[in-house]
Amino acid sequence: MSEIIDATIDDEREHAIAAVADAVQRGEVVVLPTDTVYGVGADAFDARAVADLLAVKERGREMPPPVLVPAARTLDGLAMDVPAYARRLIEAFWPGPLTLVLRAQSTLMWDLGDTNGTVAVRMPDDQIALELLGLTGPMAVTSANRTGQPPATTVQQAREQLGDAVSLYLDGGPSRSGVASTIVDCTGEDLRVLRPGAISAEGLRAAAFPADPPAPPGEGGGEDG
Repeated sequence: MSEIIDATIDDEREHAIAAVADAVQRGEVVVLPTDTVYGVGADAFDARAVADLLAVKERGREMPPPVLVPAARTLDGLAMDVPAYARRLIEAFWPGPLTLVLRAQSTLMWDLGDTNGTVAVRMPDDQIALELLGLTGPMAVTSANRTGQPPATTVQQAREQLGDAVSLYLDGGPSRSGVASTIVDCTGEDLRVLRPGAISAEGLRAAAFPADPPAPPGEGGGEDG
């Protein structure tokens, strides 16, 4: 039976995270905590592991998983032609519940599924997840549930749905929000919300396209010029 490894105990946390990182680097599929819901993930650069991840989710290649990263600076290694408004969103909401769909670097040697040349990227606001990602590098991660079932907000809920289909479960305690991330398409000149989530459309637009500051009194706009 797949083991649950507890990362909520300070004295055992480093060992627990290292054990799960080792499993990821061996090409195994694992469950990990995030700031939104629990995720099921694998090494983003291991095509067989990603295929196993999709099988666990009972999902086809037409629904490729997002990629979680340990730091915002990792983004430029995965995506290209990142628009200025997307960088403003990153500054405002990362780490946090915001997934950005961007044009993928054409030189990347990976296979996430039928991505049409894009990649969905997020930096989670969860210290355990970030420590794990710091050891593994980018991971393909999607919600830890069977497709069509409710997302898991505890490791026990994930275990009930996924059972022995994954190698290890990393317990980080209950998810803080339980609300999935907002997914935004940033491949065009304007943002497009693909999935509503924890961040409102109004909040996104305010951060992405801040209004110009008002002109000081007496400058422009009046009859006197």
